[in-house]
Amino acid sequence: MFMTINDFVSSWTQESTGTQRVLNTLTDASLLQQIAPNHRKLGQLAWHITTTVHEMMSRTGLEFPEPAGGELAPDSAALIAAEYNRASQGLILAIQSQWTDASLLQKTNMYGEDWLNGLTLRILCSHEIHHRGQITVVMRQAGLRVPELYGPAREDWIELGMEPHI
Repeated sequence: MFMTINDFVSSWTQESTGTQRVLNTLTDASLLQQIAPNHRKLGQLAWHITTTVHEMMSRTGLEFPEPAGGELAPDSAALIAAEYNRASQGLILAIQSQWTDASLLQKTNMYGEDWLNGLTLRILCSHEIHHRGQITVVMRQAGLRVPELYGPAREDWIELGMEPHI
């Protein structure tokens, strides 16, 4: 749970930067990749992360622009990446201008439960990390290079002259 706006902004900036790198790597063709039949396609996973920023946080009363489009993912990787960036930056501006640290201790009904706003922010980050991990697996299936997130990816180790662990 976040106790200060600054702590959230610092953490969100790090996580959303990683997510943005992942989304910037997607191609229009890769959006159709599925991990298995009857599972979300890569584009829908990316769009889910994008739309959840506004969907979840607007429930707390925060006001900022909603991603353009509907529930179904667009067929443009560039559009998904741009809308994610807009939602992510909009969230930071909304929190900084509409909340104080005390707002993080207020409760909001979230999906039938009362959550502290600071907890909602933590869950938003965890939700994004969870789905970003799914996306990186499907990216590999689609033949895309996974960007560095918390350290070098396999290709980065090879370029550094290191032998990646298998």
